[in-house]
Formats: sequence, C-alpha cells, structure tokens
Amino acid sequence: MNRNMKQWLSDMISADKKTALPILSFPSVSLLGVTVRELISDSDRQAQGMKLVAERVNSAAAVSLMDLSVEAECFGATIRVSDDEVPTVVGRLVNDEDEADALEVPAVGTARSGLYVESIRKAVEIITDRPVLAGIIGPFSLAARLLDVTEIMMDCYDEPDMVHTVLEKCTAFLIEYAKAYKAAGADGIMMAEPVSGLLSPALEEEFSSPYVRKIVEAVQDEGFIVVYHNCGDNVLRMIESILSTGADAYHFGNSIDMADMMARMPADTVVMGNVDPAGVLRQGTPETVREATLAVMGKCCSYPNFVISSGCDIPPATPWENLDAFFAAVEEYYGK
Repeated sequence: MNRNMKQWLSDMISADKKTALPILSFPSVSLLGVTVRELISDSDRQAQGMKLVAERVNSAAAVSLMDLSVEAECFGATIRVSDDEVPTVVGRLVNDEDEADALEVPAVGTARSGLYVESIRKAVEIITDRPVLAGIIGPFSLAARLLDVTEIMMDCYDEPDMVHTVLEKCTAFLIEYAKAYKAAGADGIMMAEPVSGLLSPALEEEFSSPYVRKIVEAVQDEGFIVVYHNCGDNVLRMIESILSTGADAYHFGNSIDMADMMARMPADTVVMGNVDPAGVLRQGTPETVREATLAVMGKCCSYPNFVISSGCDIPPATPWENLDAFFAAVEEYYGK
C-alpha cells in the first residue's frame, strides 16, 4: 500500500490518543513456536511473525527484526547464532588501513540480506492495516562491528582515515540495502545507530551524523521515512548533530530521561521511547511493566510529538503477558 508517511507522522502528532510503537519483533518466536536460529533463517517465518504480532497488539507500525548482525555478515564478519538470543558479531574483520582499503562493498543479497528483504516483500502483502518498517543498522554501528566496538573508539583518534574508509563503504552498502527495502514495499526503515551514542559529541559529529545524512538523503521521501534510533548514553549531548541527519522521526533508549530529550526536540518531529526492554519488559512483571510505562507517559505525553515505545529492541524471550501489560497501560493512560 502506498502511504504518505509524512502525513502519517503528522497525524500521529495531532492525534489526542497515540498508538504505541515499540520495537517488537523477536518475541514472535514464541507465537510461531520456533527458535531465534529458525526465525533469522526463514523469510516466511519472519513475515508471518510480524503478522502475528500485528494481530496481537495495537501498534502504530509493524517493525521487522532489529538484527544488527546481518549487514556485518554481508561484509564477511563472523556471526554467533543461538536458539534463544539475537545474533552477535564476533572478532574483528578489519585490522589496519590496508585491509580497510581492500574491503569490498557487498551486493545486496549477500548472506542473509536478500532473505531479510524478501521477508519485507512478504510482510507488506499480509500486513495492510499499518505501515511496515524494516530494520537496518546505522553506518558507525556497522563500522564498529567490522573494526570491533572497543577498537573503533581508539581508532577514531589514532586511525581516523581508516575509520572513514570503512564508513564510506558501510554507507554505500546501507544506501543500496535501504533502497532494496524500499523497492520491496517497506514504508520506511528504523535505523539503529547505538554505538555512536558512546562517542563524544565532536566524534559523533565527524564519524556518524554525516554518513547517516547520506543515507537519509538517498532514500527518504513522502512515501518512505527514516526513523533514527540511538540508545547510547551521550545522545542528550549530541542532539543538534543527530537532528542534522534530517531523519523524519527519532527513537531513543532508556539510558536517558525521556523528558529531558523531549524538551530538546522540535515540536513538529515525532520522538519515541523509552521503557527498558530488558530490565522491565523482559525481566519485570505485568505490574512493574504497567508502572514503568505509565511513569514514562506521565512525564512525556504532555508533548504532542511523543509516542510511547520500548527503549530498544525487545528481547526474544520477553513474556507476552508483560507485552500485553505494556499495551494495556497505554490504553489505561489514554482512557483517563
């Protein structure tokens, strides 16, 4: 379905009652009766999982897997896969400037990227009552998986040219990957750029935002939005640079006070967050989920551009009674 997504965001701001938009995809494993390993390997299961989630909850959009190993695997990184946890990248693929120069930009379709695009193509055929957003990693967070998350922090000071070389190649791939999602029918992407949130504001302004902006400028239009996600600790200090990316909407994690962020954001821009996905949604009880959700909403819903969400991707083993409690709390708040 062709939607005017900028109008969709505008309608969200003007609505008195907002519909929640958590990053809810991996808990579909329990609805499907499959493992994480099986989910990430099957486009039919991914699409059907998104459909089952959409049938179960009143969410503003259906969000595909936030699997931040996919793009790194395309470049050749080693992936650790398990039955019950989100896949992770292990080791370091690029060790020096020569290896950065030799790094090849993979074609979309390499490794599991084609499977993930196909899952979106299938999802948009069966989910027609709300937008479908595809998950994608951000450029610095991808570079960090190729250079090692710890090492890249030092490389930004010691080997900046190498980092920029890798970033250019990551960005080139991500533009084509986002275009493939767009061609498959996605209404937008949710781009996860959390590692940049660990940088200083000056380093984030050099090594993240310009590359995110390139991706935004290449794909964002009336029918396709970019939702920028960052759950790093330093986002409050770098918000001017983050906003310079030009993304249509923003999503922040639970390491910050969401009310502090709302006070810094433009009133005409949708901002989402930030109930703790692990400590509350995964490990809490229905009552603690209710309390945490109402607490965030109580501080932030006075801002018309705020939309309640999880702080990040919700873990696969999160109990559905907790997720149901989250949505029930949203209904309770707006029912007052």
